[in-house]
Order: sequence, then structure tokens, then C-alpha cells
Amino acid sequence: MTKTKYKLLVISLFLIGIITLTKVDAITNELPLLGRVIFVDPGHGGRDPGTSYGKIQEKDIVLEISNILRDQLSEKGAIVYMTRETDTDLSSEWDERKKRGDLYRRILMYKKYNAELYLSIHINYYQDTSESGAEVLYHPINAQNKIFATILMNNFKTALGSRRKLKTTDLYMYQNTTVPGVLIECGFLSNPNERYLLQQESYQRKLSQVITDSVITYFNN
Repeated sequence: MTKTKYKLLVISLFLIGIITLTKVDAITNELPLLGRVIFVDPGHGGRDPGTSYGKIQEKDIVLEISNILRDQLSEKGAIVYMTRETDTDLSSEWDERKKRGDLYRRILMYKKYNAELYLSIHINYYQDTSESGAEVLYHPINAQNKIFATILMNNFKTALGSRRKLKTTDLYMYQNTTVPGVLIECGFLSNPNERYLLQQESYQRKLSQVITDSVITYFNN
């Protein structure tokens, strides 16, 4: 091989390398969650409506939010599973304790599909109707829970103006899975303003986008 041909070969390989890296960077930027396995868990369902205000039920609103969140995460490259996609619960007819059976099967789904993160979607309700704001709760069973919870809570404060504080929870489902994840209370059905907002698709999309951005930040770090 002559020196000229050798130089041309080296230059060609160099240019191919640059093009390859450029393509990889483009994919990384457009699909920052590529291959990440995430579970979106709309709370309640079926015989269990969750909290309610008249005919407005938590189980319906969280499913709407979860469907939007699933799509947004998928668009960023994530492999997204849902614990439910219809108005059903996961308990068995043989379960003596229906609620516990429902929660237990959600945990099993996280493990079965090797989830890297779960997002448990719920809505709050207080007797004090002035209470408002999205908040995040986590269980310290996995150190990653607090890391993600902190990122998301900070973003709720910045993007949605929430004044809630990060909290821990000892509820059954969250203390019985080592899969990283958090309980997300999207707002208060008891608060008139948030009750209205939570039913609006535009707000549901904004809320879901904050969660999606937080997931991206978490995995990038």
C-alpha cells in the first residue's frame, strides 16, 4: 500500500468515526431513555375508586395521566409497562384481602419485567380544602428512591409552583419492593382549583412532562 493510499484510508476511517459518533450523540439526545424499563402504575382501579369528589374519582384521573406519561416516556426511548390500562384492579377472586392482593401483584409485575424504575401515580385528598400541590413520597428501602424523589420534588416546585415537602412513606407496596421508585401525589382533589386542573388534558400533559424530564435527569446522573 502506497503512502497516499494509507493516508486516504486513515482519513476515511477517521471520518467514519466522526459520523458514527455524531449519529450516536443524536440518538442519545433524541432518545435519552433508550432501553430503560419503566413501570407506570395508575393507583386503584375497578372496585377501588381511590379518593373521590362527587362523581370525580381518583382511579379515572390517574389512568388518564398515566396514559399520557406512558406515551411521553416511550417517545424518549423507554420500554414502558403499565400495571393497568383499564378500569380494573389486580386482585384475585381467591384473595381474602383484596387490597393487599392488588398491591402484591403490582410488586410482582415490577420484578417480573426487571423494572429499573416505577412511578406510582395517585391523587391526594385532605379535609382542609386549602391544601394543594404535587408531592413525592418514598421509602428508604432503596437509596435510589430518595435520589429520584428529590429530583422530582424539586422539579414540581420549579415547574408547578408546589410548596409541598419531600416525605417518606411506610405503606405496604413501597416497603416491600427493592425496585427503585416513588409514590407521586399529583395534587389535591379536595382543592377546588386543583380539582379543575387535574381534569384538564393540558395540565395532565404538563404534569407528565415534569415527571418525564425528572426521569431523564435521574438516569443521566
